[in-house]
Amino acid sequence: MRVLGLDVGTKRIGVAVSDPLRLTAQGLTVIKKGEELTELPRIIEQMEVSEIVVGLPKNMDGSLGPKAQEILELTEKLRETLQLPVHTYDERLTTVAAERILLEADLSRAKRRQVVDKTAAVLILQGYLDSTR
Repeated sequence: MRVLGLDVGTKRIGVAVSDPLRLTAQGLTVIKKGEELTELPRIIEQMEVSEIVVGLPKNMDGSLGPKAQEILELTEKLRETLQLPVHTYDERLTTVAAERILLEADLSRAKRRQVVDKTAAVLILQGYLDSTR
């Protein structure tokens, strides 16, 4: 079974999925914030997902700010609605790293905006997968 990785932004949620062996993460899609409870069940069934990891945006000192509290509320809602284990993973600087990767790939600003959330989800999921081995 696969693991689903989520990077929750203010307007969009980047989605990544692991391979069946849980070794690598691949970007899957981006969904609009607010549509996660209708879109995620379809993705979970289609991709045979058994657990979810959500990026938790901690402050640089490790404390949790308002955005992190929002993410914790969302993870609880996902647990209740989807009936799957939902973990959080420290996502400090993953969006910055995703932007850097896309800049190095020489993507235009418009194209970067389209894939940065998905790329950040890949980084979150890959970090989680690596930490569980």
